[in-house]
Amino acid sequence: MSDDLTLVQTLDFFAPIVDDPYDFGRVAAANALSDVYAMGGEPLTAMNIAAFPTGKLPIEVLSDILRGAQDVVHAAGAIVVGGHTVADDEVKFGLSVTGRVDPRRMLTNDAARAGDLLVLTKPLGTGILATAARNEKLAPDALAALVASMTTLNAVASRVALSVDVRCATDVTGFGLLGHASHIARASHVRIRIDRAAVPILPGTREAWAAGARTGGGERNLDFVADLVEWGDATDEDRAILVDPQTSGGLLVALRPERVAEYLSRVQTAAVIGEVVASGEPRLVIA
Repeated sequence: MSDDLTLVQTLDFFAPIVDDPYDFGRVAAANALSDVYAMGGEPLTAMNIAAFPTGKLPIEVLSDILRGAQDVVHAAGAIVVGGHTVADDEVKFGLSVTGRVDPRRMLTNDAARAGDLLVLTKPLGTGILATAARNEKLAPDALAALVASMTTLNAVASRVALSVDVRCATDVTGFGLLGHASHIARASHVRIRIDRAAVPILPGTREAWAAGARTGGGERNLDFVADLVEWGDATDEDRAILVDPQTSGGLLVALRPERVAEYLSRVQTAAVIGEVVASGEPRLVIA
């Protein structure tokens, strides 16, 4: 639009990941807004995208979904300006979001440099835990932690990244941590080392995996990164968690070592999980 203003647009929608309609709307909104934050942007407007089985569910279910989404959009400082609904056999919901960003300070996935540290701002495990929840095999406290994580906006993580001069970031969503890390490795032409023991994990994730919770998306993600990853001593469980598809996951941020302490002090859910070790052939090394 001008030297200091670019519009960014994104959309995402999916079937319910939690049973409560209000929470589903909140999760869907936080997830859709995340792409704007991943670019260092500020959300401005959102439009609802809804599919609903008219006559099979009470209309109050749709009202609660829309109310949950609106509450999160408003918390982001944006407004809902409309949308579209179609009749379908299955509930689906999401949003199209428009935001703004200064193109001179935009966060991209092609700006990682050797020596950068990698920081993850939310724990992993949403795919595995949501699968366990759908099978009614997730404890109430683990479900509460899952919903709390998925409904937390990446706004603070994004704003603080800009304030400490970060230029490289991505959000961690459907491709899992390693899938999105591979995007950084490819775009930035770097080699990345990830310390699997340092990666934060939502409570109950390992227990749910051990009890049989599996995701088709995780299996596809494992195939997607197969040619790029050096697994070392990683177990099958480690691999499953590192490629677990995330809904409304955190940001993966590459920043200079001297700015890490400030970032961690201001984004208290964040953790250092690895580093960019060299320029050259894109690779992911699991330590």
